[in-house]
Amino acid sequence: MASEAEKTFQRFAVFGESSSSGTEMNNKNFSKLCKDCGVMDGKTVTSTDVDIVFSKVKAKNARTITFQQFQEAMKELGQKRFKSKNPDEALENVFKLIEGKDPATTGVTKATTVGGVSRLTDTSKYTGTHKERFDESGKGKGLAGREDMTDNSGYVSAYKGAGTYDKKFTK
Repeated sequence: MASEAEKTFQRFAVFGESSSSGTEMNNKNFSKLCKDCGVMDGKTVTSTDVDIVFSKVKAKNARTITFQQFQEAMKELGQKRFKSKNPDEALENVFKLIEGKDPATTGVTKATTVGGVSRLTDTSKYTGTHKERFDESGKGKGLAGREDMTDNSGYVSAYKGAGTYDKKFTK
């Protein structure tokens, strides 16, 4: 029973912590474990209760808890969650809740294209100088679309006879 709980503890301990070895868990991951595994139900066990129990079991100046301290915390939360059962049965029920669970990542990051975003990124609706930066397919033209390309022919811009100069008159 404890080995499955220990595996779950390790999975949640390393979640989001690239430097974690899995032997100690911070308060954020402890709260996530309680929420994802159903220990925190929002009525009898709230996020405040979880934070208080975490602070109670951790060492005075530490920011993390070990598996032993985690078991103490689960015992306290189990008594609060399963009030009608004795402490050992409550702890057993809490371990049944957390056995084999993984940190949930559903709905954590979503790319949204609602409302104004699709309208702002639709290049066919661009007007003015912004319209010139994209071709008909909506693909950007790069530097050619952003900069005024200079005419290096040697003639001034309004000269009507550009390119008509004959070289036979030169000495």
